[in-house]
Amino acid sequence: MNRQLTILSLFDGSGGFPLAAILCGIRPVAASEIEPFPIRVTTKRIPQMKHLGDITIIDGSKIEPVDIISFGSPCTDMSIAGKRNGLDGKQSVLFYEAIRIVKEMRCATDGNYPRFILWENVPGAFSSNKGEDFKEVLDAIVQIAEPNAEVPSPNKKGWPYADIYVGSGWSLAYRTIDAQYFGVAQRRKRIYLVADFGSECAGEILFEPQGLSRDFTPSFGEGQAAAGSSKGSIGEPICVLNDQGGSFMSVTKDLTATHRACMGDNQQAVMVENHPADSRIKIDKSGKVQTLTSRMGTGGNNVPLTLKIRSGCEGGGKGALLQENKSATLSTVNDQSVFVPKPMSIAGNIIDRSEKSGGNGLGINEDISFTLNTADRHAVVYSMPDVPFHTTYSENIASTLLNRDYKSAQLVSYGIDRAAFNQGSNALYKPSVEKEQAQTLVSRGPGAVAKPEKSRYIVRRLTPLECARLQGFPDWWCEGLETPEPTEEEIVWWSDVFETHRRICGTSTKAKTRKQIIKWLQNPRSDSAEYKMWGNGIALPCVCFVMYGVVKVAEREL
Repeated sequence: MNRQLTILSLFDGSGGFPLAAILCGIRPVAASEIEPFPIRVTTKRIPQMKHLGDITIIDGSKIEPVDIISFGSPCTDMSIAGKRNGLDGKQSVLFYEAIRIVKEMRCATDGNYPRFILWENVPGAFSSNKGEDFKEVLDAIVQIAEPNAEVPSPNKKGWPYADIYVGSGWSLAYRTIDAQYFGVAQRRKRIYLVADFGSECAGEILFEPQGLSRDFTPSFGEGQAAAGSSKGSIGEPICVLNDQGGSFMSVTKDLTATHRACMGDNQQAVMVENHPADSRIKIDKSGKVQTLTSRMGTGGNNVPLTLKIRSGCEGGGKGALLQENKSATLSTVNDQSVFVPKPMSIAGNIIDRSEKSGGNGLGINEDISFTLNTADRHAVVYSMPDVPFHTTYSENIASTLLNRDYKSAQLVSYGIDRAAFNQGSNALYKPSVEKEQAQTLVSRGPGAVAKPEKSRYIVRRLTPLECARLQGFPDWWCEGLETPEPTEEEIVWWSDVFETHRRICGTSTKAKTRKQIIKWLQNPRSDSAEYKMWGNGIALPCVCFVMYGVVKVAEREL
């Protein structure tokens, strides 16, 4: 290749497309994004890349021509988790702004630039508006090359998960790629579409690039079945998420990472499937984290959870072990054990009548709950008689928490709750812990049980750093963002960034003051902003795979 390829990244977010481009030898020219925190990240990490701001005011004919335009247009209106407004939705309609910019640039350069476009979106696009929205996407892209062309509608089975369209001197290919088969421990399926307006090689880009490590074959089941009873679970494979020395996440089967002196909350954890909308929590047997979403930064316990486990097999060794009715050996840090008792239910009443008196006394059943009644005299617990109730993990089994001295069982319980659940600006995003007190029952919302130990919890949410690793990004991507003494030019520039965001998103009726801008620049980093960025972002290894294919095709001709 005689010259270096260039790229414009629209809806840039975490900077995944420009970073993948750099890793593949492509030069990032410019980006469009309106969220302040992601812009702060990419201005620090990729300072040579120009920021164009609001996509609706970009004129493709007046900016520097590029070889590649990438756009992961907002997917909220096409996601199965959203309201399914489709391409007519307030956010997803921005797809047409990207198409407009492509057309304007090609018109200004006699059809020479851009040569390639890359589009990424959720698989929900296949079914949005009964498949018509994805047809609109394909038609809009194909018509850049052939204005009168139209893609046939899918059959009754819907759109295939991969396909190729070829015309005279152009081609388009798309496929669904899951990040879990590209070296990250996250189940993240996304549609990747490549259009090549200079040749018929789009299929080669997306299906045939050689030399880049990837694995399309699932190593475990995807774990979509409902969680069962914990009875008989001992001895089954345990998949463990490991922090490998602070650089990336890996998944091992029946084996934990080596213990180190610096071991903390980021190490040795079983992945927990967390569905806050309907309060389902279960161990994920595939060892993969569920898809990260932009809702992670909005409260409501939307951040995926992990379960810390002990290391050590029966008789010694470094295996991952969940024990039934036994706790792991206590250590000086005491942060390795998860106690999984045998499911039991204890029934009794406040006058403690004997069992021979009509069955109203203390009784114990295994794997069977007593009938619930209005007097609340039955307790469903995980404990053995004569064993203190310390820490439990329940799998798809409801439990009532209380503290009553039933002769041989003293129950001490802790309820984890986010004190306010989705209550606007007053919502609290950190868990509160109450001894002998459960959170208020609501129609929706998660609950958990644990004993706090030195401000740590057995069940905890992923950290923003772990989310970065699960997207394949380096640990330092969000570090060093502070500007202790911003210049007047920087203050004015960032005031415009915040005003653009406020105007488009309507998050506030007042513009940020100079003092607020300076304070933010001095410390722009927050968990909520990072969670939102990673949830909206892309899995870097998947984009590198696609970008590498573009380079291999282009280097033969440029």
